[in-house]
Amino acid sequence: MNKINWGILSTADIATKHVIPGMQKGELCAIQAISSRTEKRANRAAAALNIPKAYGSYEELLADEEIEAIYNPLPNHLHVPWTIKALEAGKHVLCEKSIAVNAKEAEMLKEETEKYPHLKVMEAFMYRFHPQWEIVKNWINSGKIGDIKTIQTMFTYHNVNPDDIRNKAGMGGGGLLDVGCYCISASRYIFDEEPLKVMGEVDMDPDFNIDRLASGILTFSKGTSVFTCSTQANRNQSFIILGTKARIEMDNPFNPYTNATSVYLRNKGELLEKKTVQDDHYTLQGDAFSRSIINNESVPTPLTDAIANLKVIDAVFESSKKQLPVQL
Repeated sequence: MNKINWGILSTADIATKHVIPGMQKGELCAIQAISSRTEKRANRAAAALNIPKAYGSYEELLADEEIEAIYNPLPNHLHVPWTIKALEAGKHVLCEKSIAVNAKEAEMLKEETEKYPHLKVMEAFMYRFHPQWEIVKNWINSGKIGDIKTIQTMFTYHNVNPDDIRNKAGMGGGGLLDVGCYCISASRYIFDEEPLKVMGEVDMDPDFNIDRLASGILTFSKGTSVFTCSTQANRNQSFIILGTKARIEMDNPFNPYTNATSVYLRNKGELLEKKTVQDDHYTLQGDAFSRSIINNESVPTPLTDAIANLKVIDAVFESSKKQLPVQL
């Protein structure tokens, strides 16, 4: 297969430290250009990452006819506008999560994509491409944990830097859009259905006006999911699936990067099975998206999934504000 020529829209840390190095290891991804708001910053990133072309504006990158696909790691509030600009320029788009700041904006994006049926757009929930999740799914589908009763998830870190985009309300900051989205997405992925009801409790930072702590209970037809996310708590991530026969625990469910990570099947105090895997989910995600372009097939995660995830996030905020459960 030929490789897809990729351009990177900005020099965001997530791109330069993790996504680009991961994609450069892929069989189907050729990172040919990177752009920034300044030519100096773009040149520095291109030199560090051995990228052939650097552009001092996003518009210049989109005008490059050799670029077939764009990775968009801009702040959340710029995801939809620049994804649309990329589509208008004839580029496929892999957009960092959350793909929009709310479900309404994501639905508007989906309507725009329908004008370009030959172009692919996908939200970059990279965790789903890591092989540890295939192990988890296989254990569940083979009946090793019995019926799923509940999922418990936590994703937290501590960041009080006022200059960080995660602490800027106008840029789509806050814990739910940054890390809570993983808790919700993974629960929906494991239950393989949408929640029927959401109960949320959100603590807003009085200075940043972003959600610094949020907890939620998602009620599915098959069970429940309970999660907590925070931007101002001790760093932690966990994902536990409790079944009628056993439970599954994960060392690093969402961002193991290139480190080896383990998943465990336990019953009470007994370890029934342990599997350790090592791979780069950014490599796998980039190749999967490129393959969908080359084969002209559906992307692994459609925009309907992104919309559904954002509907739950919206419901957590609404439930907290009303102090009532929200039906979906």
